[in-house]
Amino acid sequence: MEISKLGEFGLISHLTSRFTSVNSSTLKSVGDDAAVLDYAGKKTLVTTDLLLEGIHFDLVYTPLRHLGYKAAIVNFSDIYAMNGQPRQITVSLGVSKRFTVEMLDELYEGINLACRNYNVDLVGGDTSASLTGLTISITCIGEGEDGKIVYRDGAKENDLVCVSGDLGAAYMGLQLLEREKIVFAGDPDAQPDFTGKDYILQRQLKPEARRDIIEQLAAKNIIPTAMMDISDGLSSELFHICTQSKAGCQIYEDKLPVSLQTEAMAEDLNFNVVTAVLNGGEDYELLFTANLDDYNKILTLDNISIIGHITKPEYGLNLVGRQGEEVPLKAQGWNAFETNVECKM
Repeated sequence: MEISKLGEFGLISHLTSRFTSVNSSTLKSVGDDAAVLDYAGKKTLVTTDLLLEGIHFDLVYTPLRHLGYKAAIVNFSDIYAMNGQPRQITVSLGVSKRFTVEMLDELYEGINLACRNYNVDLVGGDTSASLTGLTISITCIGEGEDGKIVYRDGAKENDLVCVSGDLGAAYMGLQLLEREKIVFAGDPDAQPDFTGKDYILQRQLKPEARRDIIEQLAAKNIIPTAMMDISDGLSSELFHICTQSKAGCQIYEDKLPVSLQTEAMAEDLNFNVVTAVLNGGEDYELLFTANLDDYNKILTLDNISIIGHITKPEYGLNLVGRQGEEVPLKAQGWNAFETNVECKM
């Protein structure tokens, strides 16, 4: 079905009819000039992500349902990185004529699945015609408790540097997809072999936000001193935290968490896996610092690795190699204005 047959308001009604509100803070969602939210004294958190076709995603190998899911998840992740809880989103689209209603249904099914999995309500948005493919802009509204919201600027000397999950998998998944895209361009009948590579593909195409880590920290009464999610690469995020905290850091190569599929893919592509871990991005794991007094409690948490510690600012940011050598870290993650990839503000 052509989008023009529904019109703007008909399209919005069609796409959002599958969403139901689950949060008591949602008083009014889609259907009026603005959503109405009530947080009963809690702090409100707001974040926005803009995804552009050809810059942030490639529809040659990205299913629309996966894209919708990922577009929502990256926003949820920003709220968790503040030690908050995502509650509502608005979704705005710029759509070219090559998209049909059925294609947008696929996109919104992915968004809806993310909302259901994370108990988030869709409460509004906008649509517009586009001359440049597909544009997705999602704003997420969340809540945080007074005194428990975590910023980037609270890291102190001797704090532990911790990360959730493993790193580099999303980047290696992207490299695999790009390799197969080149093969397909040369031979449209070629069939990709993704056997044994499901994990790195999922990390790239359908990541998850680390709500479980926030819940574990709360259960152990651990409030990180600084935190952010890893969207642009570990090294870039470390620079953000250390710059805003006026601190340095020392991390250890042998402590960096890497999956077996990530290592295997890096070897297959003759790629330095540490480079993928430091600069790859899109893992959406949580990077946080914690008081040294919480060391024993952190050891009991699942899927958390202590990778280093915070130092005085004059010591800079350094990676300690497996032989004990120190290498200064460089922020070589994604930069939209230099390399046509995302730079999260």
